[in-house]
Amino acid sequence: MDTDAITELLQETAEQVITPRFRSLNTDEVETKSGPTDLVTVADREAEEYLTARLRAAFPEALVVGEETVFAQPERARALPNAEHAFVIDPVDGTRNFVRGRDQHGVILAELRGGITTRGWIWQPQTGRAYVSERGAGVRVNGEEVVVNRPQRPPLGGSSKDALHGFDADGALSPVVASQFACCFDYPAILHGDIDFMFYTSMHPWDHLAGSLMVTENGGVSRTMDGVAYSILNRSRGLLVASDVSVWMAAHRAWPPARRGAPKA
Repeated sequence: MDTDAITELLQETAEQVITPRFRSLNTDEVETKSGPTDLVTVADREAEEYLTARLRAAFPEALVVGEETVFAQPERARALPNAEHAFVIDPVDGTRNFVRGRDQHGVILAELRGGITTRGWIWQPQTGRAYVSERGAGVRVNGEEVVVNRPQRPPLGGSSKDALHGFDADGALSPVVASQFACCFDYPAILHGDIDFMFYTSMHPWDHLAGSLMVTENGGVSRTMDGVAYSILNRSRGLLVASDVSVWMAAHRAWPPARRGAPKA
């Protein structure tokens, strides 16, 4: 499968499995995993099965790992760094939004070669936007180069942590605002300049591999709070993604010291 064919596969998965469940979920089709806000639906599971089967058929030698598979079989994720060829699936990113009937959900897919992210895809079914990135070839949305808007203001950031909302580093940064609670929308917000940086406490590869590739291909930075570039090998907590190096440095320098150690999510 070439890059465009995989984009079409994500769109097909959403059309066949995800969107028919949108705003139509029964109570027994939503479950919790590690906590009350960590949700999984029948759409997550069926979309992962659908994508996994199609990718394995097209790439029989590749390791295919999805978020829901890893939850049931954590050892599957440990094979990723050493896999010659792998795909990492987030079948429904923004599951809480999906359950609540919000448009901010999507499908994320990353391809790795020898532990290095080489291609990434984000499909937003309700907006019709497909983001695609290839290492060394930039990032596109619906086939066109991403248009970046850089408003004249101090760097504006986002976080899913309520305690950080409103933090402005004594005027050095604009107040931190709430994320969309979906990486498939947060990363594009950085690409387009709607926000300039984003802080995450979780480091799950299905959330961040594709988006980090897109941001870095667009001139941005995706690093842990200890300054290491994000990859499948990262084990620390606390990820700061920014539109460029100067924004990353400003946000990192201004971040409250109590938060630098990456608070537990």
